[in-house]
Amino acid sequence: MLVSRQLARDPWWRDAVVYQVYLRSFADGNGDGIGDLAGLRTRLPYLASLGVDAVWVTPHYVSGGADGGYDVIDYTAVDPSYGTVEDVRALVTDAHALGLRVLLDIVPNHTSDQHEWFQQALADPSSPFADLYHFMPPSESPPNNWQSMFGGPAWSRTPDGRWYLHLFTPQQPDLNWDEPAVADAFDEVLRFWFDLGVDGFRVDVAYGLFKDPAYRDNPGIYSPTLFGHGPEQAMTTNQPRVHQIWRRWRSVADSYPGDRMLVGEVSLADLDEVGLYARPDELHHAFQFRLLKSDWDAAAFADTITEALAAFDRVGAPAPWVLGNHDKARQVTRYGSERRARAAAMLMLALPGSAYLYAGEELGLPEAFVPDEARRDPIFFRSNGKRAGRDGCRIPMPWESLTRNAGFTSGTPWLPIPANWPAYAVDRQAVDPSSTLALYQQAILLRDLYPALGSGQASVTLTDGVIRVDLTSRFGDPDPITCYINMGSDPVAVPATQVLLASSPDVPAAADGSVTLAPDTTIWVRL
Repeated sequence: MLVSRQLARDPWWRDAVVYQVYLRSFADGNGDGIGDLAGLRTRLPYLASLGVDAVWVTPHYVSGGADGGYDVIDYTAVDPSYGTVEDVRALVTDAHALGLRVLLDIVPNHTSDQHEWFQQALADPSSPFADLYHFMPPSESPPNNWQSMFGGPAWSRTPDGRWYLHLFTPQQPDLNWDEPAVADAFDEVLRFWFDLGVDGFRVDVAYGLFKDPAYRDNPGIYSPTLFGHGPEQAMTTNQPRVHQIWRRWRSVADSYPGDRMLVGEVSLADLDEVGLYARPDELHHAFQFRLLKSDWDAAAFADTITEALAAFDRVGAPAPWVLGNHDKARQVTRYGSERRARAAAMLMLALPGSAYLYAGEELGLPEAFVPDEARRDPIFFRSNGKRAGRDGCRIPMPWESLTRNAGFTSGTPWLPIPANWPAYAVDRQAVDPSSTLALYQQAILLRDLYPALGSGQASVTLTDGVIRVDLTSRFGDPDPITCYINMGSDPVAVPATQVLLASSPDVPAAADGSVTLAPDTTIWVRL
C-alpha cells in the first residue's frame, strides 16, 4: 500500500527536497550576462517538473560584489542587476502557484564595508555605529592570531589606524552581536521578507555571529581541509550565546502562518554540536557537511549517515543532506565520474530527512575549468592563486543545446561557459530517459510516492564496500524499502524481489530473488 506524502501529517520542511539556485548563474532574463530574478521566474516550471518542494535563492541584496553577494549593503533592497523588491514578490507569487516554496539567503555574520553602519563607524570612532562591529585600537600588529577563512589575517586597518575584524574578505566586516541593536535590526529584516510572502531563510555562517569577548588567540590556524570548524576556531565560531539568537529567530518565524522555516549553515566537525542548532525551539534544519566533504569511501559515508541520524534524532530533528553547493567542487569531479555522482544522489534521496540539491547537479555537471584571467572568487586572489576558489562550480546553467551560451544569456556570460556545456543542456536531457535529469525526476517522484523514502526511519550496515540502508515509514505504511550502494570494486549479489530504481542501467532484472549490483551503483528495492 502506498501512502502519499501529501497525506502525511509532518510539516513540509521535514522531508522537503530543496533546490539551491545560484542566482547569478541560473537564468538571465535581460541579456546582460548575469542571472536574475526575471530569468529565475521563467524557469520555475522546470523546477516544478523536477518535483522539488522549494527553491533557495542565493543573496539578491544590494551588495558590494566582493563575495558573490555575501557582502550586503542593504538587507531590504534588491541589487539592480537582479531586479527589484517587486520581482521578489512576483517570484513568490509564481512559485506558490506552482506548489513551490521560496527560501532566501540571509547573511547575519557580517555586512559589506559599504553598509551605512560601517561607513558611519569609519567616519566617527566615537559613533554608536562603531559598537556594531569589532574595532580594536591602533597597534603595530593585529590584535590576535585569528585568520580569515579566505586566507590571511582576519584583521585589517582603517585609515585612522584602528583594526577591524573580518573572518572573510576585508570588504566583509563582522558584526558585533553582543550589541542589542544588531539583533533588533535583523528582526526587522526577517519580518520585511516574511511579510512579502517568502517561506523561509537559509542562514549564512549560522555557527558564527558571536566571538570570544576577550579576543583571545585561537588554539590553531583555520584549515580548509577539515570536515568543519573545530577547536582551531574555538574563539571565533560556535559560541554558546549564538543559540539565543536562533530561539529568537524561531519565534519570529513561528509567528507567521504556513510553516515558515530556517535552515542554518553549521559547518562544524562535531555532529552532536550541529544537532544542537536544530533543537525544537531553534533552527528547523542545520546543515551538516560531512557527506559533502567526504571522498568516495564506503566507510566514511556509512559512518557519517549513522552519526548524523543519531545526532539529529537526539534532538528530535530531521537530518538535512547535501552533496553539493556553491562552495564545493561538483560531485562528478570530486567522486571521479558521473556514474558515482548518480549513485550518491540516489543514496541521499533515500535517506530520512530533507535533501538539498545544487543547481546543475541534476544534469551531471562536472567542475568547470576557469582560466585565471576569468576568475572572480576572492579565495583565489586572497590566497595568491594557491587555492582555485569556487568559480568552477558557479558556471552558468546550460538550458538549450543549440542556442548561443547554452541558452543562459543572449549577452556575454559573467563567467565563461565551457565548449562542452551544451552536451549537458536541459533540453537534450529532457528527451533522454537514461539521462541524469531523468534519474533525478524518477527518484524524487518515487520519494513522494513511498513514505519509507525520505520520511522514514533507517538502519545502516556496511559489508565489503556495500552500504545497505533499510528504510521504514513513520506513517504506518508496512512497505519497507532497502537502498544498496556498491562503493567497492567488485560486483555483489544483493536480495531484491522488485527493483524500484537503479542509478545505472546495468542492473540485471531480479530472477531468483537477487540482483547483481555493479560497482558505483545504487538501487532501491522492495524485498
